[in-house]
Order: sequence, then structure tokens, then C-alpha cells
Amino acid sequence: MNEISFGKAKLSDSLRISVLLKTVYIQTYAVDGVTFEFANFITKRFSTENIENTIKENPSQLIIAYQNGNPIGVAEIIYDSTCPIRKLSIPELSKLYVLERFYGKGIGYGLINEAEKEVRENGFKEFNLEVYVNNGRAIAFYERQGYASIGNVDFPMESNTYENLVMNKVFN
Repeated sequence: MNEISFGKAKLSDSLRISVLLKTVYIQTYAVDGVTFEFANFITKRFSTENIENTIKENPSQLIIAYQNGNPIGVAEIIYDSTCPIRKLSIPELSKLYVLERFYGKGIGYGLINEAEKEVRENGFKEFNLEVYVNNGRAIAFYERQGYASIGNVDFPMESNTYENLVMNKVFN
């Protein structure tokens, strides 16, 4: 049976979350293969140590989708984020990563709903996210969830920059 559940990240899952994040990042963004820039970025950003520190510092920051107890998706909330367009303090959906084999099964929808619920329970009325402008599938998904574009920003990585769309949702 393929039981799907959602919950806060556990320290014991740090290694598996690290591998999941690296895998999804490469599948989504490595259009020219795994460049040194990407390898450096994901090795540092998605290290097991970084994941463990995130869980220890704020256990509510990472929401995990599990199938049969195994991580298949991750949503990350950053509460101390500033909107790069409006310069206001607004929580950010920093990541919404789902393993490719689980696309179309409601995992992303479940994760974003859990993240929005968490943000609302903490007293916030809106939520921001950034998404790569060439990630049409993700942009369409966020639009279906009620997010609207409010501008563009650059995402720096070593010597390159990548254009991101900033999207916002105001809760009713």
C-alpha cells in the first residue's frame, strides 16, 4: 500500500532529505548536465549538516511528504524573509520539491497546503515564493494555487545569475 502522509522533518531523515533535494534540483535545473557551479551549489546548500541545522533551529521550517515512511517531497518555509520586490517582511515558500516519479499525484498540492496552513497558524496573511522563469510547469502549478506574479529578481550562483519570478498569495 502506498500511504502518503505529511509531517515535520525529523533529524533522522536529514540524509534522505539531502539526497531528495539534490536529486530534484538536478532534475529540474541541470539543463546542461551537472556543471561545477551546480555541483558546488547543491553540495553546500543541501548538505546533511545544513538540513540537520535547519531542523534543530526551526522544526516547523521543513514539511515532508512521505510514502510508506520515506521522503518523496519537501516544502521549506522561511519566516524571516523580505520580499525582494515590495521590501516587506513576508514568509517565503523557499522550496517545493517533489521527486519526479511522484508528479501528478497531489504531493505538491498537499505540501503547499500544509505550508500555507503553517504560515496562517503563525498569524501571517500572505506568502511569497520565487520560481525560475523557465520552469513553466511550476509557474502553472503556483498560478492554479492562487499565486500571482509581482515581479522578477536575479538568483546569483557563482559567476552566473538566473532570472526568477516572484509570486505572492494573500490568504482570505
